[in-house]
Amino acid sequence: MDYSEYNARVFECMSLYLNSAPRFINETLYKNTGGDKLAFSALLAAVCMLDTVNDADDKILYRKYFIPMVHKLDASEFEADEYYKTVKYEDKSLGKWKLTNLTCQPYEAFVCGDPDILPDGRILPRIGYFERGFKYPAILEDGREWMTLLPNEIITTKPHIEKARGNVLTFGLGLGYFAFHSANKSNVSSVTVVDRDENVIKLFCDNILPLFPNKEKIKIVCADAFEYAEKHYKTDGYDFVFTDIWHDPSDGVGLYLKMKEYEKLCPKREYGYWIEDTLKLYI
Repeated sequence: MDYSEYNARVFECMSLYLNSAPRFINETLYKNTGGDKLAFSALLAAVCMLDTVNDADDKILYRKYFIPMVHKLDASEFEADEYYKTVKYEDKSLGKWKLTNLTCQPYEAFVCGDPDILPDGRILPRIGYFERGFKYPAILEDGREWMTLLPNEIITTKPHIEKARGNVLTFGLGLGYFAFHSANKSNVSSVTVVDRDENVIKLFCDNILPLFPNKEKIKIVCADAFEYAEKHYKTDGYDFVFTDIWHDPSDGVGLYLKMKEYEKLCPKREYGYWIEDTLKLYI
């Protein structure tokens, strides 16, 4: 069976829902429908106007996509992350940037990982929710979320943290989640972080970096990622390079492809790219 049209449709549905009404499902609707993951899937399908009774295609979409793509997550598992337990700060602003804390509402939908690509051709977005509120750190740019530490960022960054070793280079500072965990590893000697925005760096250095247990391993450089790669890939002895300089696939594909070109300068080194599997779906 060719699932390409179903793949396109489910991503269109989820894009519309997540951008326009991610908090539509509430406790009353959820519990009245059954109060479990299946209830959330059914409500999500209803909001997306699927006719799961009379329309054959909608039945397939619901059974093959909406049910398996939904994940009920435990907020306490993420709150147990050492970063969450260690990094606590008050709201601070500098220029167009604001360091703050936001709250994910109970039953609010969010992406929670790269899509699952199945052998039969289905591509399932991973949609998660919590049954209670979840406070998370964030950086806003002119009031818009630029970097957050919701489950998606944690889930998609952890595989790269596991690969980090020796002298590590990372492009993109954000909230320092990758740098925090990489510096905590005994097999990591240093973490060089490259970010091009001075205000982001200052907010981080003044409010977050002092809280890191292994901050002495971390060096922060204010520079353009591509210019730094051009100058330092061949000469500096990095063992692992991780790039996270995009917000999502809408701005990430071009940056990802451009950064991949720099691997040719040092092809034997190990590289990692945030949400790479997702980005490849748009190429």
